[in-house]
Amino acid sequence: MYLTQNPVLQHELLSNLRRPRAFWLLAAYVGLLGAFVLLAWPQSQVLDMAQPEEAKRLVGLFFLGQYLLASLMAPSFAAGAITGEKERDSFEMLIASPLKPGAIVLGKLFAALAHLGVLMVCSLPIVMLCLPLGGVSPYEVGAAYVGMIASVGLFGVISLWASSYFGRTSSSLVVSYLMILPLAMGAVLLWNLLGQNSDLRLLSATVLAPIFCLGVSAVLWRDACRKLLEPGDLGSGGRDAIDLETEASEAVGLYIDRESFPDRLFAPPKRNDFLEEGANPIYDKEMRSEIFSQGTLMLRLVIQISMVLAIPLMAVCLFVAPQWAPWYVAYVLLFNMLVGPVFSAGSVSSERERQTLDLLLVTLITPWQMLWGKLLSGLRVSTVLTGFLMWPVALACLMPVPYWQSPMNILTLLGYFLIVLLACLTTSLTSLVCSALFRKTTTSLITSYALIGVMFLAPAAARFFADTFYSPAAAERVAVLGVASPFSASAALPLVIKRDDGGLVSQGQAIGEPMTFFVHLGWALAYNLVLLGVIVWLFRSRWRVSE
Repeated sequence: MYLTQNPVLQHELLSNLRRPRAFWLLAAYVGLLGAFVLLAWPQSQVLDMAQPEEAKRLVGLFFLGQYLLASLMAPSFAAGAITGEKERDSFEMLIASPLKPGAIVLGKLFAALAHLGVLMVCSLPIVMLCLPLGGVSPYEVGAAYVGMIASVGLFGVISLWASSYFGRTSSSLVVSYLMILPLAMGAVLLWNLLGQNSDLRLLSATVLAPIFCLGVSAVLWRDACRKLLEPGDLGSGGRDAIDLETEASEAVGLYIDRESFPDRLFAPPKRNDFLEEGANPIYDKEMRSEIFSQGTLMLRLVIQISMVLAIPLMAVCLFVAPQWAPWYVAYVLLFNMLVGPVFSAGSVSSERERQTLDLLLVTLITPWQMLWGKLLSGLRVSTVLTGFLMWPVALACLMPVPYWQSPMNILTLLGYFLIVLLACLTTSLTSLVCSALFRKTTTSLITSYALIGVMFLAPAAARFFADTFYSPAAAERVAVLGVASPFSASAALPLVIKRDDGGLVSQGQAIGEPMTFFVHLGWALAYNLVLLGVIVWLFRSRWRVSE
């Protein structure tokens, strides 16, 4: 019942692995890893087998890239396993079937991880091409795969556990990413720290990591089964019937009070009177109804997880070692990359899914009201949540800390705020355009993540790759791509901090040039203006004709 005769597992495997996108994804995954190995292959005609440092770097970065790719892909396969049933109005029938909750969860989990496992196994021939270069033993390759499979399996269980608690795939996806990314980065740091001790690294990858992952997975799997066995109040189609007052009274940890500050910045209070004359009904609906239609659990988890991670980063990067301030800004930008699309990627596609877009288009509401109502509602929530993480930077501007040693530092901190604001606008507009182009919110959200990730992270990754495997001249040419990335722009701003011995620690000049900041501002403004033009055209002409 759990594996051999599990109808959930059989149905999910057939529906997922037989789709054309499964083959396209496999081709893209293997092709990307193959291109990485081809570009990073040692350029010298003769290799010194006694010191195969280039081969070690190649294999190390190969596994790093594959691990990060698999970690980022795991939620996309598993985060919608149960929420997808709720969105398709089939969840009520599923829990009413004679299948045990454990069989349902296990079938969903194995089906979600099967495709990801196929991708990782298909990359094995590529890494085998690197073994003749020397420096890496087959035992290390096997240990890397064991540790990677165990941790990616844990990430799948985390995503499936989050899927059991939410009614929307977008909410499950963002919470999964917020939980998975710190674990993935911690695993990468631990792997690198153990680089000088091969025996301990092999022990950790083959024994300690699988035991830890299996233990945590068992706890989360049991909790997900309990959630299916004891579902909440269900409405039409198996959707959760959520009462905000009851949820607030039973909330553990953070409590969102829509009547008080600062909660009302992103959660305006309920409307008790008629809409004001001239007000935008789309904006009012989005702010007061759409965000809270599935409760406040997702918002509470997002705020609490982000704050818990921000506290140590804030202490170290802003006050203990102020020269590391760009790393804290990078954390804020990464948070906005994950959270920003959630509130805009379903703005239009959700209307299609509920079959209310036709009704909306025949109202007296103008296309411009629809546009800025949808845009500003998502932008407001994502900007406020991101702004909660920027208050330590504002505090650093006010306190007499080492930033005041140079007037340029204050301008740099203000530049960080400008970069983050533009990043919030970019993530919201990109997600809104994707929502207008795609009919499913899940497709819109995944596409938004892919586009924003490529634009924000790919330039920094390309620069690191060029610095590792190519000459400084080639690295400088690749650095031109950094103008599209807010990470590169924040790292390029000058920051001068005095050491205790009287010396100076300069941040920014070694990574880039301050001019990168101004070029990035121009690029971001131009990009957002183009997106705004596209979305205006969609709202004014495309739907009026096609819908």
